[in-house]
Amino acid sequence: MMDQSMKKIINVSLGSSDQDYEFTTKFLDDEFTIQRIGTNGDEAEAWEQLQRLQAKCDVIAVGMVADDYNVGEFRFENQATRKLTQVVTRVPVTTGARLRRLLQCSAIRYAQKELVNYFNNNKVLFLSGMANYDMATLMAEYTPNIKFADPIIHAGIPKFLKSITALELYARGRYSINQFTPFDTEKTNVPSLPTVKKRLIRGAMKDSHVVVGTTAEIRKYGDLESLKDKTLITSAVTDDDMAFFKAAQVNLAIDVTPDLFEQVLGINVLEAMVIGASDIDADELSTADLEDIVKELEIKPRMLHPTGEFRNIRRFAFVIHPLSQEYIRNVTPIPKRFAHTPLMNAVEKAFAHAPPLVYSEVKGIKSPCGAEAEGWLITVGGTPKEMLSHSAEFTYKRLLAAAKMAEKLGAQIMGLGAFTKVVGDAGITVARRSDIPITTGNSYSASGALWAAADAMKRLKLVDTPTNGGKIPAKSMVIGATGSIGSVSARLLAMAFDEVYIAGRNMKTLEKLKQSMLEDTPDAKITCTTDPDEHLGQMDVVVTSTSGAGKKILDITKVKPGCVITDVARPLDLPPSEVAKRPDVLVIESGEIEVPGKLDMRSIKLPDNVVFACMAETIVLALEGRFEVFTIGRNTEWEKVKEIYKMGLKHGMKLAAISGVNGVYTDEDIQRVRDLALEARKTWKG
Repeated sequence: MMDQSMKKIINVSLGSSDQDYEFTTKFLDDEFTIQRIGTNGDEAEAWEQLQRLQAKCDVIAVGMVADDYNVGEFRFENQATRKLTQVVTRVPVTTGARLRRLLQCSAIRYAQKELVNYFNNNKVLFLSGMANYDMATLMAEYTPNIKFADPIIHAGIPKFLKSITALELYARGRYSINQFTPFDTEKTNVPSLPTVKKRLIRGAMKDSHVVVGTTAEIRKYGDLESLKDKTLITSAVTDDDMAFFKAAQVNLAIDVTPDLFEQVLGINVLEAMVIGASDIDADELSTADLEDIVKELEIKPRMLHPTGEFRNIRRFAFVIHPLSQEYIRNVTPIPKRFAHTPLMNAVEKAFAHAPPLVYSEVKGIKSPCGAEAEGWLITVGGTPKEMLSHSAEFTYKRLLAAAKMAEKLGAQIMGLGAFTKVVGDAGITVARRSDIPITTGNSYSASGALWAAADAMKRLKLVDTPTNGGKIPAKSMVIGATGSIGSVSARLLAMAFDEVYIAGRNMKTLEKLKQSMLEDTPDAKITCTTDPDEHLGQMDVVVTSTSGAGKKILDITKVKPGCVITDVARPLDLPPSEVAKRPDVLVIESGEIEVPGKLDMRSIKLPDNVVFACMAETIVLALEGRFEVFTIGRNTEWEKVKEIYKMGLKHGMKLAAISGVNGVYTDEDIQRVRDLALEARKTWKG
């Protein structure tokens, strides 16, 4: 006689009998005995057990069978499962299908929130999109990079589906076939795939970031190479599964089956327990009722780390382009003797029309907070000269092609580098049309410019730095102050220096900027000028931030000896020929940031582990999981400059060695500039 105060759940599974168990537990204020009986894949034995055991329990759970499911407007019923459940007539019976769909979607939302935008633009492979349709439609809210292996696994067709629409069309066809065939076309225990088809699935696994399927499916089609570093979304992960995942170096296994009891129970058993504990009839137990119970129990997925360490990898893309014909020669076999010839001019024009391509992969960036970043440098072919010779739309189209390439690669954010961030409306149009977030990096470029200038002044030791936190007793100037980076640089200088001169072409615009700066720093001494050369002889620090594309911006012969010139323009405002005229002046290129970890990428003519600040902004946002349009347009926001600076420090970004047009300045180089400056000041008239 069964104990009337103790409810009993029997789980008849097609799985192995080696995993059978029986134990008692408390759930939703009721006492339960839970028993599992495995039938080793023998459907006839499972049918017999179900018929016999229904008289000895309160609810029957049927395990390791295919669920009924809906795809779009079509419902698919598995005949083998239907045969097993229909034999149970005396007590409620469940396969856990409703709760499983609910927990699958809940697991995705949980991981997306806890790991901060984790699935954004991930490449996701569903081994069965039809059986996981609800999960697929939810995942499609986070990423368009979805593949479904249904045609290969179910129909032997060597083709992946690549959208929800394609999956629904495929389901329509499968539904139509089911209406006219006497056999179950959705049977999951299909014969082993031919080698070529299995290779297709393993190739897709290797190319994906996330693989969705049952543990049986994943182990059947995956191998140690294809599953390395992957995130798996599955259910009821056993110790044996974990051992396999560890050997395959799986990064994260999200088990939608919660860990509520001493034994890992299938979702079918959990739903059976909900039915047993509920006063609602099994047929009337709604999805809303299940959702309430899930919330009440605070059910969460199991986040499993098979290797013992979780790599929180984020992905970015960054757009670069050749700054001159010399850059083009560096990546082509064109001999140097053709420099500045009609042939190079023709090559330069041809490059401008070329489609974007991946210049380099970027790996090895690791934040002290644990997040990692990897990505791609994507190059568009136009030099600044060519970009200026075409309409802005010409460059927009190439940048949008680069964004589409980045999206397909799995990048979650894309940065615009060099001249691409100043063309047209400075990223606004590209950000509006792109399917992934865009940033120009100007916020971090502004921060890096002043960071570098401050460090250079300390090393030169020509200006006293106050120890009480007051302003530096020196004069500073920003040329191109009304531009995107220039205006922020001016605000920073006004807070740090006794005096700041803001230079530009339009006095009315400069006065407007001055009033805005005084609102931030009321005690600032600000002078507007449209003739920067007139005041250069007085300046201790000069920031150049123009988009003059090679035009002469200042007369370096008028600059005060020992002045620190920070050139944030791209292309540079001061070419090497100009810099060479004043060895007593320190001209630095801002925007070089040392990234954490060990950077592995093709050379961009910077020291090891060093990137431009605009690229660093893209990396910082990726590490932070901030996949959003951060900096675009010509009005860089002061709040964002402060925010990205703080985020950079959090993730281990450092000011790189100070570099000039000829490379990194050594301590000896800076001492030489100091000595020459002190000597020149003896006769300097300003």
